[in-house]
Amino acid sequence: MILVDTGPLVALFNPKDSYHAHSHNVLQTLREPLLTTIPVLTEAFHLLGPGSKRALALGAFVQKKGITVWSLEDENLNTALLLMEKYADKSMDLADASLVTTAQVLAIQRIFTIDRNDFLAYRIASGHSFRSFELL
Repeated sequence: MILVDTGPLVALFNPKDSYHAHSHNVLQTLREPLLTTIPVLTEAFHLLGPGSKRALALGAFVQKKGITVWSLEDENLNTALLLMEKYADKSMDLADASLVTTAQVLAIQRIFTIDRNDFLAYRIASGHSFRSFELL
């Protein structure tokens, strides 16, 4: 399973995005299922423009199971909010916190992101140790 951040989703569905070709090329190489979160989708729909053709295309991608969407239950939402406090110096938003929480809960280390600097700093709690993300 590979986590997907907002940037690649926006780039994939906006041909004018400077990361469009890169994101499309990376997506073509991936053989594992894709997973994202509701906060990431919310951010992506907002950036693509509600009701736009690009946003509708993202919606169709989700509906056709091109990507699975994971919801944060109460305990996981609390974890995400605590992560936002922990990484306040990085201005971690809820979308990023939801991905780090998902990585911890589901033991996923690979993430498709354009936001390399932040995800190089974030750590995935695993028992008493912390792991780095593998960035795609």
